[in-house]
Amino acid sequence: MLQDKDRIFTNLYGLHECSLAGARRRGDWDNTADLIKKGGEWIIEEMKASGLRGRGGAGFPTGLKWSFMPKENDGRPHYLVVNADESEPGTCKDRDILRHDPHKLVEGCLIAGFAMGAHAAYVYVRGEFFNEAAALQKAVDEAREAGLLGPNAAGSGWDFEVYVHRGAGAYICGEETALLESLEGKKGQPRLKPPFPAMSGLYGCPTTVNNVESIAVAPTILRRGAAWFAGFGRENNTGTKVFCISGHVERPCNVEEVMSIPMRELIEKHAGGVRGGWDNLLAVIPGGSSTPLLPKSTCDDVLMDFDALKEVQSGLGTAAVIVMDKSTDVVKAIARLAYFYKHESCGQCTPCREGTGWMWRVMERLVTGDASVEEIDTLLDVAGQVEGHTICALGDAAAWPIQGLIRHFRGEIEDRIIKRKAGGRAAAA
Repeated sequence: MLQDKDRIFTNLYGLHECSLAGARRRGDWDNTADLIKKGGEWIIEEMKASGLRGRGGAGFPTGLKWSFMPKENDGRPHYLVVNADESEPGTCKDRDILRHDPHKLVEGCLIAGFAMGAHAAYVYVRGEFFNEAAALQKAVDEAREAGLLGPNAAGSGWDFEVYVHRGAGAYICGEETALLESLEGKKGQPRLKPPFPAMSGLYGCPTTVNNVESIAVAPTILRRGAAWFAGFGRENNTGTKVFCISGHVERPCNVEEVMSIPMRELIEKHAGGVRGGWDNLLAVIPGGSSTPLLPKSTCDDVLMDFDALKEVQSGLGTAAVIVMDKSTDVVKAIARLAYFYKHESCGQCTPCREGTGWMWRVMERLVTGDASVEEIDTLLDVAGQVEGHTICALGDAAAWPIQGLIRHFRGEIEDRIIKRKAGGRAAAA
């Protein structure tokens, strides 16, 4: 269990001032110039040594991603883009960071931007996050007035600006290249890769896109040392992480904890346990709606990190833990997610545009049992055809919940079909 002295987000619950003065009392903006003066290479190597993996879902090593930015300047500006779209159902960690600890993100932008040779950062905030965008803008304004942004930012000798950009609420804009398209004023649709953003991103210039949490933890990691951060969790799954726990628990919450904490311990210590007790648990979606659900038997001892969840055919994703007790109609729950992905598809790729709607329509019939048992395998086959055959990962996100449902609750689906047919025969008789 994480001790208070090791928490990075010291105002996650908004118990203290989120102003610049309050942030400074909690240690933010402390000797920022000294960190920058150690040089971009030092910053990137420390981030690599910390083992930090992207907190937006994909889990790509953050320091390695920063190192992909060109070292030589060919005349094009470099950009840092922060993904604060946070549209994954069940995920609400970035929202609290923006609302209560925005200066961690602003300082992180300056340090990360310097390391990558960028003089500007754009923070793309989800359209519905009105108050959060206002809190972030206030933090940016405070930092600028105090000389922490602008020319010679924080006395570092590096000129840097942060711009807050509000999106319009599209899930697809959480995908990094669709976000860049939207930021440029175009329709939010993913780009074909290559070229990757590090070579040709925002306005065709070298760009790195990172999640809010990935950038916000950077200053603390650099101050306290890569070895400190790497000391939490398991190898290749290090550090602390903000987990979002929702659904059928006594106390839904966001909580910062060590990586690799057992799922049961996370839920029972911080969310008050499953409603009705652990034995009332049916299933858990461990990493936001796009990750396959896990049945109780797996949840008993699985660890909350990238590799452990991958081993049980799911994923950590954004660490949004959605708990479902035995009162849940699990088939109906996954059908609802299928509708969400059908609705949010940008329509650019045929497998996703056609497949998500088809999968949802079949799922609606499976909810009532108005289908044949053979259709379960057909649905699984189509999900496999959608998965991995689209420009971005939305196709995967639509397929995985359905695959997880069939993998673990096939018997439930078949029982409904059999009961429906038996009821029809009885009515006919």
